Amino acid sequence: MLSDAIAGGCATSAAPTAAGAPSLSFRRSVSSLRLPTPLPSPPPLRQHLPVRALALKRNPKRLKYSAPRFFKDGERMVYVEMDPSGSDGWKLEPIIKLIKEGGVGVIPTDTVYAVVCDLKSHSSIERLRRIKEEDSKPLSILCRSFQDIDTYTMGFPRGNAHGQPNIFRAVKHCLPGPYTFILPASKQLPKQCIKPGMAAKYASRRHVGVRIPDDSICQTILQNLDAPLVSTSVKWPEKDQWMVDPVIIADTYEPEGLDFVVDGGVRVADPSTVVDMTGACPKVIRQGKGPRLDWMVVEGEDSAAQEELPFLQAA
Repeated sequence: MLSDAIAGGCATSAAPTAAGAPSLSFRRSVSSLRLPTPLPSPPPLRQHLPVRALALKRNPKRLKYSAPRFFKDGERMVYVEMDPSGSDGWKLEPIIKLIKEGGVGVIPTDTVYAVVCDLKSHSSIERLRRIKEEDSKPLSILCRSFQDIDTYTMGFPRGNAHGQPNIFRAVKHCLPGPYTFILPASKQLPKQCIKPGMAAKYASRRHVGVRIPDDSICQTILQNLDAPLVSTSVKWPEKDQWMVDPVIIADTYEPEGLDFVVDGGVRVADPSTVVDMTGACPKVIRQGKGPRLDWMVVEGEDSAAQEELPFLQAA
């Protein structure tokens, strides 16, 4: 039959292979094969071009110091839209919880928006510096009351029998308000507010800027915390200009590790007035939203005029 013939033919053709010359070894059989000549590998520079081009799209410093997200993978930044009057303060509960747990985010003040974190969380302060790239600048603190100022600084002079002026009496009329007062820091202030990283261990506590913002949203957050907030104003990453739109702030800084944004409306680019209180007389070193009062002096002003300051006479 045809099937038997085919089977017989297969058996016949296989027989010489088994009974004939021995088969080649594995090494000989492989070596006898003619493999195609491999193509030359491309130069190493071409392999790395896409990666290098991607890295050039971002500032190398920002790429190196981008802070890890506080949330788990897949979770998004918390964005809370508030009425500028702060009448819907109940919306701030998740923000307050995040701050206490170590979150870093943006809140409105009575001047411009600020990146903030809990003063008692050293790791959060380091994350704030990485997000804002504030590697060397001292950070300010947003205080709840004058008691906080007295705790973390040496306080405002209250006058004495030796002729020291009662500056505190004049400052009480400015706070809460759009002023930042630079005061000598106390031992209670974390050194991370002065210097970043390992440098903080050897940094000396010198001066720190303090604020009590006159903003209902900011005050609601502060009054529900156990400590002041470390803060720095929000600026464009590549420009020395303030960012006043919370939507743009969120889009810009969320990839850098920002945990939350409180939207209190678009603000005016008008920062606080900075007054240095560490010298003989209060000196305005940056004129901002807060008006210069008659007991403040400006750098370069005639020293004779300083002797006629009203708070000196009142003391």
